[in-house]
Amino acid sequence: MRYEYDLMVIGGGAAGLTAAGAAAYFGAKVALVEASKLGGDCTWCGCVPSKTLLKAAKVAHTVRTAEKCGLCNLPLEVDFPGVMQHVCETRERVYEDADAPEIYERLGVDVLSGRARFLEPHVVELHDPDGSTRKLSARKFVLATGSSPVVPPIAGLADTPFLTNETVFSLQELPKRLLVLGAGPIGVEMAQAFRRLGSEVVVVDLVDRILGNDDEELAALLKAQLEQEGVRFELGVQVTRVEKCGAGIRLTGQRGEEGRPVQVEGDALLLAVGRRANVEGLNLEAAGVRYDRTGIPVDERGRTNARHIYACGDVTGRFQFTHFAEHMAKVAVSNAILHVPLKLDSAHITWCTYTDPELAHVGSTEAALRSRGKRYEVYRFPFTKIDRAVTENETTGWIKVFARKLDGKIYGVSILGAHAGEMIGEYALALRHGLTLRNIADTLHPYPTFVLGNRRAADQWYVRKHSRKLVWLLQKLFGYRGRLPDTSDPHRIV
Repeated sequence: MRYEYDLMVIGGGAAGLTAAGAAAYFGAKVALVEASKLGGDCTWCGCVPSKTLLKAAKVAHTVRTAEKCGLCNLPLEVDFPGVMQHVCETRERVYEDADAPEIYERLGVDVLSGRARFLEPHVVELHDPDGSTRKLSARKFVLATGSSPVVPPIAGLADTPFLTNETVFSLQELPKRLLVLGAGPIGVEMAQAFRRLGSEVVVVDLVDRILGNDDEELAALLKAQLEQEGVRFELGVQVTRVEKCGAGIRLTGQRGEEGRPVQVEGDALLLAVGRRANVEGLNLEAAGVRYDRTGIPVDERGRTNARHIYACGDVTGRFQFTHFAEHMAKVAVSNAILHVPLKLDSAHITWCTYTDPELAHVGSTEAALRSRGKRYEVYRFPFTKIDRAVTENETTGWIKVFARKLDGKIYGVSILGAHAGEMIGEYALALRHGLTLRNIADTLHPYPTFVLGNRRAADQWYVRKHSRKLVWLLQKLFGYRGRLPDTSDPHRIV
């Protein structure tokens, strides 16, 4: 059978755009199907608007705390509609520069608007926006339909207005009191942003800590920073009911095994309790593709159980990061179009929560190393000893490297601090290519920079290797007369 397309990509978010562009670049005839606007969650209601809002909030915070730099604190009136207009304009700018259909059409991609539904393993029915339908066929498919925010089954929630990441950036009035349900990355980022813009913010979560996938010590330090700024946390709380309360919203729950009652009120409620894969309406049964409540399972080459169908991004239920979605798309296209057996790199995942300070990670967490019984050392370095951090009054944070004592092989790294998301990249490169702490310590880094802290953390591996016996032998050999170093504290930081 001769198919109309070599590859059809269903979904025009980060994963889908990457897959369509890469496949077209290598000579495939490609169709890209998107039900809404290209760009997906990242451009319209995820990374781009959230980081734009966080930047505006940081500017407001900087003005209010100018005394840290020897200046006078200034009163600030937040023009919230103006801020949200800036967010909107930034999204449009990113869309026009990177996501607009014309960009992909110039590569030879047929960009099609509508919803695709499988009729047969190689045939879909496309429901166009005007209500018409047509059949299209493809030799291979990439499913990249993304995810949507979870709405938990809490009593009263269906009758109560709430926000998600899909609607919060459409606000035109700053909530006086914002309730955030969920202490994951989205929840804590938006909590800090709205607090700095002037809202009273309460974050509620079932677990007793924030950012459960991150280093517990560093997450606790970040929580303390947010509390210092005025964010209130109600953790370990099972929310049992949500209801309207006059013009506001009331959350009722219970804490701990004793079931101690907890009640908080606000003017707006933001749900940030997780994501669910977008598989509805695809009629995957007709294509023979298996899926479950977590998404569409794929193997290490990005392929579903149907050999001609691949999936990538949030719809797979794997790491829900834009950069991992793009990675999955590249792997899928390499296998589907180039027939190069590239595999997913799930061992060196990086992530970052873009609060101020940022919290970033790559590789194995300390909790994971402990659970596997892995022997490791923790090499630490504080931001208080990074000169650039001192000059910029950004001294909250630590670099923590989990590595092998013998040769400095790196297992994982967590960084809390200013520009942590940028700094983690060096360690990601080191992990991916088997570089050690010695390699990083021996590499020249410019001074004064935040990234110099990476080298200073790596230097601690050398510090631990330093011993009084070695110095004593050098003194005997060369006749040196200095004082022997104090190495009694194995965790000293130099």
